[in-house]
Amino acid sequence: MKKYLEIAKAYMKAQLIWRADVLVDVILSVAKILFAWILWSILFEGKEQIAGLKFHTMISYYIISSYLFQMEKSAEISQQMTGMLRNGTFSKYMVIPVQTQGYFVAMEVGKLAFSSGIGFLATVLWFCLFRISIVHTVNLKILLCGIIMVVLGLLFMAQLNYFLGILTLKFEEISTFLMIKDNLSAVVTGAVIPLALLPEWMIASMRFLPFYYVTYLPSMLFIGRCEDEAVTGLFVLSIWCIFFIVLNQVTYEHYRIKYDGAGI
Repeated sequence: MKKYLEIAKAYMKAQLIWRADVLVDVILSVAKILFAWILWSILFEGKEQIAGLKFHTMISYYIISSYLFQMEKSAEISQQMTGMLRNGTFSKYMVIPVQTQGYFVAMEVGKLAFSSGIGFLATVLWFCLFRISIVHTVNLKILLCGIIMVVLGLLFMAQLNYFLGILTLKFEEISTFLMIKDNLSAVVTGAVIPLALLPEWMIASMRFLPFYYVTYLPSMLFIGRCEDEAVTGLFVLSIWCIFFIVLNQVTYEHYRIKYDGAGI
């Protein structure tokens, strides 16, 4: 465990080098929220509610979901892995005395620890500057469930991107997989539009998928909605995380013996 903590600390310190990138991420996140503010101000004109959500509830959802979506940076894992596997520099991760999957998860934790703090300050600043009356839950148990679900969601996305990175050993080129994953996750996580606006049958089918619990459900829990789904969400997402931990280990052990360390 100490080795993984040191890896996380090293990558957290490394983020100080890329301060400009963090600033750009914050600006893009604020721009997305501003766009949502303008759009929903128009849509709520003359209306009290849309899909059971009032205006301030909708804006609170967008601010929270934008923060969670912006915080999730694990796509870098698959991009980094496929680049190193193709150019032959991945071998160093195969000989260090830590699990490869654990290394990349620890790397993501380190990056996340820095960027999430900056993003949180930007989110609070947004509320203060525009004097938005944030809608939030007062139930501490639901709040705790939401926080745990966010952690599990980030872990799942890191595992998913690690799995896609491993597939480079099989398919050599995984850009199509990454494109499908990026576009699909942006929609089904509720980062583009609240899933509450979709038909009920579609929402019901999404509850079997892990993406539903990555951004959408935690955001809804934080604003005091969908509280009856909290425990079920934790259970489903935990099952998916355990499944991918096993899948990643089996897949890696199967394909690593075919990698000659010279690139693809």
